[in-house]
Amino acid sequence: MFYWFLKTIVIGPIIRLLFRPWVEGEENIPEEGAAIFASNHLSFSDSVFLPLVVPRRVTFLAKSDYFTGRGVKGRLTAAFFKAIGQVPVDRSGGKASSAALNSGLKVLRRGDLLGIYPEGTRSPDGRLYRGRTGVARMALEGRVTVIPVAMIGTDKAQPTGKVIPRIMRVGVRVGKPLDFSRYEGMEDDRFVLRSITDEIMYELMLLSGQEYVDMYATSMKDRLLAAARAKAKELQEAAKPGTAAPELEAALDAAEGRATQLERAVDRVDPASDAGNEAAGAPAAGAQAAPDEDEGPGPVVAAS
Repeated sequence: MFYWFLKTIVIGPIIRLLFRPWVEGEENIPEEGAAIFASNHLSFSDSVFLPLVVPRRVTFLAKSDYFTGRGVKGRLTAAFFKAIGQVPVDRSGGKASSAALNSGLKVLRRGDLLGIYPEGTRSPDGRLYRGRTGVARMALEGRVTVIPVAMIGTDKAQPTGKVIPRIMRVGVRVGKPLDFSRYEGMEDDRFVLRSITDEIMYELMLLSGQEYVDMYATSMKDRLLAAARAKAKELQEAAKPGTAAPELEAALDAAEGRATQLERAVDRVDPASDAGNEAAGAPAAGAQAAPDEDEGPGPVVAAS
């Protein structure tokens, strides 16, 4: 009940007015019966814009972190996700994966629409990443079609980490339903599951126009995090007394090298200049040089 109150009276009208979302492929949205919406995942707001443009209710499998937050913000987030009918799932793998599968199947067996992000997490850089096979297993066990959905521009409207979205138009492109009934009874074959998942991701790539990366988004996030930590450690080391960043050390070495070359060049000045210098320091013709106070063999130091 609260879902429809938010969608039609509170949040829905405001979002439609501000963001004016456009939709392509509305004819591919089933009027009745269960189905899976498999979408790319660019932004937190994907779970808001997609249900908004679909006439029927869409239930998403949301990570359990959204339901266990602390403080005022955490409680508000949990209340919001519960109100719009999202189902919490643990993404840690193992038994948690089976629990997520069962949660999704319950939604499908009620004859409802289920929303899934096959990538498993938001894209770290706007590209489309390899899909997890859970969507394929759910489609086979639930005996439902998969409808590929491409979210367009939501990452620009609300990038990761930004709380207040930027007001701009976003789009939703709905593809034709994919029927995998030819694989019925093969939900335990990992090669079949991978083949189905790859077919879904291919359709998402065509719909979204994103560059496809054949690795999991979580792996890319781990790489980016490791690189950021290494850079932070490098900067901390450079900030310590008596240390310098490699770039600064290289610049100092280059400067010292140029100084050495300049000194050598000065030592090899033109012979005519040497003769002139000697003439300037020589006594006048016929003058007798004053004897040194010390006739000893030590070196003579000329006054400048």
